[in-house]
This record gives sequence, structure tokens and C-alpha cells, in this order.
Amino acid sequence: MMLLGRKKTIMVAPDDALPGRDEAIPVPSQHYVLGTPLVPPFPDGYEQAVFGMGCFWGAERKFWEAPGMWTTAVGYAGGFTPNPTYEEVCSGRTGHTEVVLAVFDPERTSYEEMLRIFWENHDPTQGMRQGNDVGTQYRSTICTYSDEQRSAAQESRDRYQQALAAKGYGEITTEIGDAPPFYYAEHYHQQYLAKNPNGYCGIGGTGVSCPVGVVHAESST
Repeated sequence: MMLLGRKKTIMVAPDDALPGRDEAIPVPSQHYVLGTPLVPPFPDGYEQAVFGMGCFWGAERKFWEAPGMWTTAVGYAGGFTPNPTYEEVCSGRTGHTEVVLAVFDPERTSYEEMLRIFWENHDPTQGMRQGNDVGTQYRSTICTYSDEQRSAAQESRDRYQQALAAKGYGEITTEIGDAPPFYYAEHYHQQYLAKNPNGYCGIGGTGVSCPVGVVHAESST
């Protein structure tokens, strides 16, 4: 069992990854909570962000509850297997991490606010795990869609590292890089905690506030 646990925290080599499939995983046409489409095209001028912060069920709820959000979806990114299934990702043989796609109106919120939600709602110092959830699929990740997002993410990481260190936490292990392909997770994972209010939620922050951006006061409709 200990050997199996260690293996799940080691990234699979590209040549050893599962082959996946060409067909995309089908998802619902509308967001269960927001009533908006889950897939592109998204409204002109809206921005998208992708974050990995542990189990995506609880992570997605944090974003769909935020003001200014157009839509959210859960999926997989950062690995080698195209269009993986949940079972394949759980095997540790895809290289993917569980992620949340957040599409937001920059007139009503900001990318800095997305970063605040990200940092404050998980522990980014835990490497290939979040709490009791262990494996490469639970690693902390920021997938950026522009140079501006990358710079903002890196700056927020450096500032949050200082705040964490002051509270005795270790080094942030969050990966920050250009956004790879986002593969949608199966329909039953989308907005899971809205459909299953008593379902598992492994999300838990450090209690350390993130000194980035300005929280917009507008509320969602």
C-alpha cells in the first residue's frame, strides 16, 4: 500500500501514459447552477482561467459562487492522455491534474480576484496532494492564457509565499505555465456539489489571506 501511494505521487512518463481517445467527453449543454453554456464560444470580452487545487468538486463551487462568473466547468489538464476518463486520471497514468475552468466578466470582477479564490481555498505547499487526497491529479496548478495572466499569477505567488512563510508554512509548489488543452470531465462531475449538497468536499485553505488584487463589490445576478 505504501508503495502504491508513492507511485501515485510520481508523474508518469509521456511514453508510459494511457493512449486516451479522439472523442471528447460529452457534457451538459447548460450549467446546473448558472444556466449558461459550459463549452465555447463564450461571450466576447470575457476571460477564462484554469486552476488545479485538489478535488475539483469543491473547487468548482468556490468559483461558481463568485460574483461576475459566467460559467464554470471541471476537467483535466497538464498531462499527456487526450480526453481521459475519471478512472484513467485516478490511475495516475495520464499525468493530468483535476482543474476548474472559470469564465468571468472582467467588467464585474478580475483575474486577481480569481487568484485570491485560488490561493485562499487550498494549501499550495503540499505538492502531489491536498489533505487526504494523494496523487498527481491533486497537485496545485495555474494554467495561464496570456502574458498578463502569467505575470499576475507569478506576482501573486511571490506575495502569498511571504504571507504563508510568516505563518510557518513551507514553499509553494504550485505549477504556473501556459494553458494546455482542457479536457472536460464527465457530466456527473459538472457542478457535482449543487446536485449532491452533502457530497464530499476536500477543499480547505490555510487560513492565510492572499494580498492580491481588489475584491469587486458587485454581486452576481
